[in-house]
Amino acid sequence: MFGKAIQFLKEHKEIALATCEGNLPKLRVFQVMKQEGHVLYFATSAHKAVYRELRHNPNVEIMAYADNVSVRCSGMVNFNVEDDVKRWIYDNNPVLPRLYTSYDQLEYFCLPIAAMDYYDLTPTPPVFEHFDLIAGEVEQGFVGNRFTPAPQTHTQSRCD
Repeated sequence: MFGKAIQFLKEHKEIALATCEGNLPKLRVFQVMKQEGHVLYFATSAHKAVYRELRHNPNVEIMAYADNVSVRCSGMVNFNVEDDVKRWIYDNNPVLPRLYTSYDQLEYFCLPIAAMDYYDLTPTPPVFEHFDLIAGEVEQGFVGNRFTPAPQTHTQSRCD
């Protein structure tokens, strides 16, 4: 199911991005500009509130949704993006050159996914899997009063 969740993110680049401003949540639509495995890349302007919010608190949550399926991811963004990735993002996104005259006028950040939830509400009972990418654990099941939760399973798969 992990591969299915990652593929869903590749196919659904418009996501909701949640940040915090002080103790208030802030939600906005963003576009995933590039994806390498479980690392998602984005671009924004240093003049926007989202940039200041991310610099102050890099913890974020994103969600993509379509056709009864949602993928929710969380982690800490960082601004350590290689110059060649920045150039690729700028050159391969038709909106950015319309708004900015050069790739170096933007701020780029990435989200290495730390945790991911995959929901599919189509089958009965719905499918739910939680992936903890830091610990390498997977939890399965769906909680609802009509269904007995599936037993939770834990698998560990880390590359050291």
